[in-house]
Amino acid sequence: MIDRLFRVKPETIEWLLENENPSVRYDTLTGYLKKPADDPEVVEARAAIMKTGVVPKILSKQKPGGYWVHPLNYYDPTKYKGTVWQLIVLAAVGADGRDERLAQAANYILEYAQDRQSGGFAYKPGLAGGGDHENVIPCLTGNMVWSLLRLGYGNDERVQQGVDWIVKYLRFDDKEKTTPKGWPYDVRTQCWGKHTCMMGIVKCLKALEEIPSAERSREVNAVINSAAEFLLRHHVFKRSHNLSKNAKESWLLFGFPLMYNTDVLEMMGLLTSLGYREIRMDEAVGLILSKQDPEGRWMMETSFNRRMQVNIEQEGKPSKWITLSAIRTLTSLGDKDRI
Repeated sequence: MIDRLFRVKPETIEWLLENENPSVRYDTLTGYLKKPADDPEVVEARAAIMKTGVVPKILSKQKPGGYWVHPLNYYDPTKYKGTVWQLIVLAAVGADGRDERLAQAANYILEYAQDRQSGGFAYKPGLAGGGDHENVIPCLTGNMVWSLLRLGYGNDERVQQGVDWIVKYLRFDDKEKTTPKGWPYDVRTQCWGKHTCMMGIVKCLKALEEIPSAERSREVNAVINSAAEFLLRHHVFKRSHNLSKNAKESWLLFGFPLMYNTDVLEMMGLLTSLGYREIRMDEAVGLILSKQDPEGRWMMETSFNRRMQVNIEQEGKPSKWITLSAIRTLTSLGDKDRI
């Protein structure tokens, strides 16, 4: 499945461990080197995340009350400077959810973006409070549930309601069944329709994968399995009914953060984290391997820089975030002796 000659270069790991990016340093120590939470290097790196780098820069632009830019325009047209996007970025770079500013942001999103009727998350606020019922979308629901779980709010009943929404409503239509009827399918045909939006499936799968395996219900595991099979049916990034064609060319370009979009590396990271190793992943493995440079690094091929509150790395340059993700994904494949 994976080239036997793939090896992680020690100098690449040294690069990832540089103090310049404490978030990558922390993730490398814990996610790749498997150091425990009480290891002095891990403790130091986690503390540094809140003091240097992108996290304090983003938090310095937060408004009183926990939002960014506008109190009720948390999604659009403030892409990607509004509140939902900051929550995604802060969760992705390992911000400490115990910080009061993060707590304010989390509670703001739960108060204004979550549909009180269904538990899903809407990209517009409702007139009667909470998120607007008619504007609940799967990619945002997945992103918000994932972010809140990452930030430590898994015990919040409202977050569990978001998980329940994914379990109840997520579909895996592939142009072979009748178009679904009723709410939410009738109001967001671009999300559902005859072919369920892959990005919505990926973000919801990402949220469910964040739940510790021992805490996943039978229903959660069933949705995880269905979502993974949907990706595998597409060989991760192909058209399931014509595997000679790519589903979306932009998914072949690696970036960070991805917001509502996805790419091959994110999808492969989810599949390998869930334990999947099979032949339908081979083309995606080959794509990831093909992008490694002679120094053992991967490039930031696309980004939302200049549209976010804070730029993250440089487009067209080697990326620590993407390199770490690629190494963890490829190493995970090798760890299972399915090379």
